[in-house]
Amino acid sequence: MPMLQREACRIFYEVAGDGPTTLLLTHGYSATSYMWRGIVEALKDRYRLITWDIRGHGRSDSPSDPAAYSKALALGDMLALIDAAGADRAILMGHSLGGYLSLSFHVEHPDRVGGLILVGTGPGYRNPEARTGWNDQAEGRAKFFETNGIDNLELAEAHGKQHRSAEGLALAARGILAQHDGLVMENLTRIAVPTLIVVGADDKPFLGASDYMAKRIPGAQLVTLPDAGHIPNIDQPAAFEAAVGGFLARVAA
Repeated sequence: MPMLQREACRIFYEVAGDGPTTLLLTHGYSATSYMWRGIVEALKDRYRLITWDIRGHGRSDSPSDPAAYSKALALGDMLALIDAAGADRAILMGHSLGGYLSLSFHVEHPDRVGGLILVGTGPGYRNPEARTGWNDQAEGRAKFFETNGIDNLELAEAHGKQHRSAEGLALAARGILAQHDGLVMENLTRIAVPTLIVVGADDKPFLGASDYMAKRIPGAQLVTLPDAGHIPNIDQPAAFEAAVGGFLARVAA
């Protein structure tokens, strides 16, 4: 099982394909890299795809120290994965929290990003009160896992029953899912790489956020998939693969 050693935390990852273009795929909160299996199978003959489990998730380690969980550490994990692949740049594809981390990575390391594919995600909050509301939800998720564990976690298609630690998920909610600034939103207009935004038509909480990003990111393409919810690549895999495949073909060209 491939593991990337990151200080006191090992990060699980897999690499599929050996094409000239590298993609780093980052899952959403409480999902795992398992959620990407369909798109990896569809693209691995043309691209090199890195999938990984965010710390506290799946087969990555779940340290008991709360200080081992932060956005900065997660972004460092992403950079280390790209470096380990020997890639100068990667196209970042992220779902929900993974999309927010991908946008945050672009803020910190724009020279290492060749493109963005943002799936069912948003740019965070500039308003402190709205951000507090989001963080209250993150705390609620942390308490859910502390109370209920992982045995009854729904939507196995997104995590493949690969989680090992309820404590890790709780700490990841408090340390990585919670937000502390509006930098992502403030930097949307500075994004200069090709960007695809994909959202399910039934994903009501993220329709407005997707439209907002499409209007703010120069040249961004927005694709809304009918009959799809928060994880459109699972709800409508063929349509998702067509949208992503077409975007990547244009970027490569």
